[in-house]
Amino acid sequence: MILRPALIAAVLALTLAGGAVAKSRNVTDPDAPRALPEQGPVEVRWQNPAQFTEIRYSGNSSEAKRGNWVQDLAQHLRQRAQKRLPAGERLEVDILDIRRAGNYEPWRGVAFNDTRFIRDIYPPRITLNFRRIGADGQVIAEGERKLSDMGFLSNANALSNSDPLRYEKTLINRWLDRELKRPGV
Repeated sequence: MILRPALIAAVLALTLAGGAVAKSRNVTDPDAPRALPEQGPVEVRWQNPAQFTEIRYSGNSSEAKRGNWVQDLAQHLRQRAQKRLPAGERLEVDILDIRRAGNYEPWRGVAFNDTRFIRDIYPPRITLNFRRIGADGQVIAEGERKLSDMGFLSNANALSNSDPLRYEKTLINRWLDRELKRPGV
């Protein structure tokens, strides 16, 4: 079988593109987003994740930086808040700090460098500022919230989930349930 030059070029381009996609992204990369794109009534922003407790006090900051977990948590917050927010209202959230559930334990040796140990002594914590704005443009509520869950391991719903951010998402869900409580509920 004789391959044509155009087909060879296409296969080569796809192969090279696949290698570029495989590059791991870190939440601290300079080109990583610091806010979700403006869309709908919920705006979520964050500053430099390198200053988050998760990375500054991690047993393995290289592993703690890996992935898009800040953006994933922000997207979860937006999706969940949009479902609960009354029509016409807006919510602005600035994520100030994140400490994910679990931690790396370097004293366990090189074989466990990339293993996050989930223990009750490493609860999830999120600090955020928010402003809830009514349909009339008036501020309904605002302030700083420090979210944490010392009993996160006893939550049956989170334990049945294989999502690596399940404990942090549960923390966000509980905050939104309290903050955006619907009348009569």
